[in-house]
Amino acid sequence: MGDPMDPARALIRTALNPTAGLAPALAGRAAFELFRRPLRRGRVRPAERDVHGRAAAEPLRVNGTAVAGYRWGSGERPVLLLHGWRSRASRFAPLVPRLRALGLSVVAFDAPGHGDSGGRSTSVLEFRELAGQLQERYGPFEAVVAHSLGVCAAFGALADGLRAGRLAAVAGVSDVGFFPAAFCAELGLVGTVEQALRREIERGLFAGDAGVWERYDAARQAAVVGLPILAVHDEGDAVVPPGQAHRLQRAYGERLDLVTTRGLGHRRIVTEPTVIDQVIGFISAGMEATSS
Repeated sequence: MGDPMDPARALIRTALNPTAGLAPALAGRAAFELFRRPLRRGRVRPAERDVHGRAAAEPLRVNGTAVAGYRWGSGERPVLLLHGWRSRASRFAPLVPRLRALGLSVVAFDAPGHGDSGGRSTSVLEFRELAGQLQERYGPFEAVVAHSLGVCAAFGALADGLRAGRLAAVAGVSDVGFFPAAFCAELGLVGTVEQALRREIERGLFAGDAGVWERYDAARQAAVVGLPILAVHDEGDAVVPPGQAHRLQRAYGERLDLVTTRGLGHRRIVTEPTVIDQVIGFISAGMEATSS
């Protein structure tokens, strides 16, 4: 059976590539509307239902959109979980009881356009704002655990003042510039469309600031983001290439431990027991260092 998205990709490619040559601004706006919408929402999987159902509701709002937030525990000694694109907080279900067993609380949210939240689109800026709201409620985080887009958002939030003891970055994107390039590559869009899309992102999300690509590049934030980092990435990740983790390793040096896996891809890595063990061990080491 073929990929049901193939006809849609062909239609988008046929419409936008010629348009970019004649009216690049129009092509950029059209690409931007597609770019910022996840198009489908992840559902709670059967294996996640028990943990998901035990969460206390943590209502949030961002840019007028109602956001489904979640809390496991009292809120003391919180760990923040940041999911990825077309994902949801419940994907971290296997991690939650392990964190609770350490005496930690866990807080998370479904980003706008994802999971049980309202809206149809989101951005790293909204991730940052929502993380800040949870910090205002519960104080600094013992750790942040993030996946994919959530990693990029985590670095941006940490550079902007989010406080955390440690960061576990799983299959992470290290710079926001990766997203338009990957989006256009997936759809077979030409370079003119990508350039127009980047300009529209600057205009629509960042008030025309062309310097956003450097500011949201985690590899350039090593002097500001000073906490210990665990990066876990699969060498066969076809969604976010492992080079994204390697550039972080070069930037952060011995402050970052890179663990590579094989055969887990981009999504299964989040629930893999050995990866969860790595994350729990990393967070536990930070707790021991604080108490000694």
